[in-house]
Amino acid sequence: MKTLDIFAKNSLLRLSAQWGMAICLLIFSTLASANRIKEVASVEGVRSNQLTGFGLVVGLDGTGDQTTQMPYASQALKNYMQQLGMTLSEASMNQLQMKNVAAVLVTAQLPAFARPGQLVDVNVSSLGNAKSLKGGTLITTPLRGADGEVYALAQGNLIVAGAGAAAGGAKVQVNHLSAGRIPDGAQVERSVPTTLQDGATINLSLNATDFQTARKVAKAINDKFGDGIAQALDGRSVQVKAPINPNERVSFMAEMEELPIEASIAAAKVIINARTGSIVLNQAVTLGPCAIAHGNLSVSITSTPVISQPNAFSGGQTVQTEQNSIEIKNDAGKVIQIPAATQLSDVVKALNSLGVTPQDLLAILQAIKSAGALNAELEVI
Repeated sequence: MKTLDIFAKNSLLRLSAQWGMAICLLIFSTLASANRIKEVASVEGVRSNQLTGFGLVVGLDGTGDQTTQMPYASQALKNYMQQLGMTLSEASMNQLQMKNVAAVLVTAQLPAFARPGQLVDVNVSSLGNAKSLKGGTLITTPLRGADGEVYALAQGNLIVAGAGAAAGGAKVQVNHLSAGRIPDGAQVERSVPTTLQDGATINLSLNATDFQTARKVAKAINDKFGDGIAQALDGRSVQVKAPINPNERVSFMAEMEELPIEASIAAAKVIINARTGSIVLNQAVTLGPCAIAHGNLSVSITSTPVISQPNAFSGGQTVQTEQNSIEIKNDAGKVIQIPAATQLSDVVKALNSLGVTPQDLLAILQAIKSAGALNAELEVI
């Protein structure tokens, strides 16, 4: 009897563990399908800023700018030398052969809440005809914002993810040699003020305009913190009442961003890249019943060389002419009836049944849209 009791208890424990695992997987799959507020919206005023600057890269192995074609590189070096207390005459400037110097444009992203002393990455790109920036060093370069103020100073050794070699008229190059990157290459000198702590409210800006998502975000915040805390202003903005104390406001925002919301079904859209012929459809695209007639018209032009050889001792010359032939082929068009498709897989099968090239499919999709059988928005990029 005791053996049976022990066996029953073990079976019950195994069954409970299996049910517990199943429930955990169900909860996990449910949470995985939900989005957090931080993934669909951002706080207005919390953003990065673009910085740019003009600088010089030195220490190149003869792969820098040619001064005869890029005079601003020599002018920038002259200005830099004057800042160091050295004055160069015009004659000296004309004799300079700066094969080891290149003029570059330096760009960086100043993150939100960056403070003086913090380091940010910078990108360095050649402005002239430098062959390579590999092995170069960027000298001190001020980085300015849109207001003209200096927010960071950049300097350091470049990392160029490329290689190249040339000899005897042959040249081999892997990746790009006229651009590089300096990790932690710029030091922040000035912070950008934000409006995060101003006022009694903060605004959430949705990543995409959608009234349903704005309503869900406001509802999730009100369910957590109380009615009237959040209200949707439009399809893009949600206004939230936040504590005045900075520490409490940060804690409130941290908890608010983690709130889950149900994912909204995106609007039906078809993205068409006219340059590459790529077509992308989202899950909401549907097709109505329609009929499509498709046929191909091809024109072939061939040229065959014909040589006319004169008879022996006739004194004539050999003449080469061309015989051209033009052939027009019009394949018989066929009418394909496409039934209504309510799922993306059915839409793909219906379009594949046409057997056309992506370029032809561009025109067919536009015609289906004009006929009212394509329930989606066409966007050409």
